[in-house]
Amino acid sequence: QVQLVESGGGLVQPGGSLRLSCAVSGFIFSINDMSWHRQAPGKQRELVATIVNGGSTNYLDSVKGRFTISRDSNTVYLHMNSLKPEDTAVYYCNANVRDGPSFRFNNYWGRGTQVTVSS
Repeated sequence: QVQLVESGGGLVQPGGSLRLSCAVSGFIFSINDMSWHRQAPGKQRELVATIVNGGSTNYLDSVKGRFTISRDSNTVYLHMNSLKPEDTAVYYCNANVRDGPSFRFNNYWGRGTQVTVSS
């Protein structure tokens, strides 16, 4: 069984920084793209950043220049700088994982980590 476990969330003042981590464990043949999503209270979940196998990245417009997604083997990171109150949300990790002998990739989610930006 594949598990995604996020860590690194917390309370930070506006202008501060946090680094989120997401470790993928279990029966893994390979991992394709990995991404971070967030959901603020009363809002829909939105895609924040994606990193594909070749290293290409994409970002939500509102976080470009402030957030950086990176990956080291089976762990994906989200470096968040210049945080704003509107970045407050639960942040979720997502990955497409080949978890069996077939060539099919299955989609997995972590349980989320809370990020609160407030003075």
